[in-house]
Amino acid sequence: MTITENSAATTIPHDYSKRAMVFGGRSSQDLAAKIAGKLSLSVGDVTLKTFSDGEIYGRYEESIRGADVFLVQSTAANAKAGMTPNDALMELMCMIDAAQGASAHRIIAVMPWYGYARQDKKSLPREPISARVVAKALEAIGTDRVLTMDLHAGQVQGFFEVPVDHMTAMPMLTQWFIDQHFDEELVIVSPDAGRVKVARNFARKVGTHWAVMEKERPAQQVAEIGYVVGDVKGKTAVLVDDMIDTAGTLCAAAKTVLDEGAARVIACATHGVFSGPAFERLAYENSQIEKIVVTDTIPLRPGAPDNIHVLSTAGTLADSIRRIFTDDSVSEIFAGENQLF
Repeated sequence: MTITENSAATTIPHDYSKRAMVFGGRSSQDLAAKIAGKLSLSVGDVTLKTFSDGEIYGRYEESIRGADVFLVQSTAANAKAGMTPNDALMELMCMIDAAQGASAHRIIAVMPWYGYARQDKKSLPREPISARVVAKALEAIGTDRVLTMDLHAGQVQGFFEVPVDHMTAMPMLTQWFIDQHFDEELVIVSPDAGRVKVARNFARKVGTHWAVMEKERPAQQVAEIGYVVGDVKGKTAVLVDDMIDTAGTLCAAAKTVLDEGAARVIACATHGVFSGPAFERLAYENSQIEKIVVTDTIPLRPGAPDNIHVLSTAGTLADSIRRIFTDDSVSEIFAGENQLF
């Protein structure tokens, strides 16, 4: 056989067209459907269920061989689907393993809310670094890439060896405030010193001043607010954070800025965890917070008070997925300002 013949016999044709497929776990099925719609795709067909003993089962109902598979699942509770954060994490890992076994080309875990992100270091002896445990588990099971939004701490990215694309909801949140018409001047308030950089960037984009609060935390999920560093008197105070969980910190901060003379209080955060007594605390008659603006990275459980307003991240996540699929720059979406820590 000649060299020419041998080359012709082993040549691989280069007319292969990649496929992108979007699937949603039960904690984020609504968001997955919105993302797929933005991409002019149908959300993938997958069977997901929980057996009577609590074990998770999943199966793709269509071929995913050779496809870039984007699995949308916030590792958060979803009361409507009966999912706990641990259920969501286990379901995501089962979906990843099934995709790997079904010969997917790339498996991208789209985790708008990265569960366990707050446990990013050892604060006391003999504690786990649970955010690292999640990262190791996702990598070991076969994840090729992770897409997430507004991590609680930047070092979580360092727990991964696979690429991590970090999105931020700051553009949509700042644009919401720009589009509103407030009678009083805005002041962006950081609830603690750790979020000062975020508050400063937020204030710069909105075109106003910022302030910071001195905070002490005597126990986990318990916060005491001391005083405000900055001028809030007669202004609309906007409390900015990455998440709202039990809302103890937020309500204490709102009381402090009102005591300091703020005309009114509005809160915003990317992730509305809203666990435990959060809804009761955040009701206007209890918190005096006129509006709480969050995104849909975590599904809103039933019983939310009227002052909670939800913005959709589907457009941002869909744009990010499109760029990952076409191997374009993801950071260009945010002009390189998606690392806010």
